Amino acid sequence: MILYNVTIKIATDLHQDWLQWMKTVHIPDVMATGLFEEYRLLHILGEDESEGVTFAIQYFCPSLDVFREYQSKHAKQLQQQHSERYQNQYVAFRTLMEVL
Repeated sequence: MILYNVTIKIATDLHQDWLQWMKTVHIPDVMATGLFEEYRLLHILGEDESEGVTFAIQYFCPSLDVFREYQSKHAKQLQQQHSERYQNQYVAFRTLMEVL
């Protein structure tokens, strides 16, 4: 099992809008690719939220080949939609892990 983790720090004044958009648009679009089996949306605690609120979205897929298919066919477009909506209002990093 492969875990694709996206950690995002979104501007404090936008985090409620972002959270709603993620739950109703972005995450459903990612899951609609049919390549991920499940996801988790988490609020990271213990962070200074004066400059932004930090979240992690974890997507689970069965294999590295399936993840590569997501990357090659869907990731760029979905990331671009996020970038256009929240331009200069967030910082993100992505981590790919194997569940043991």
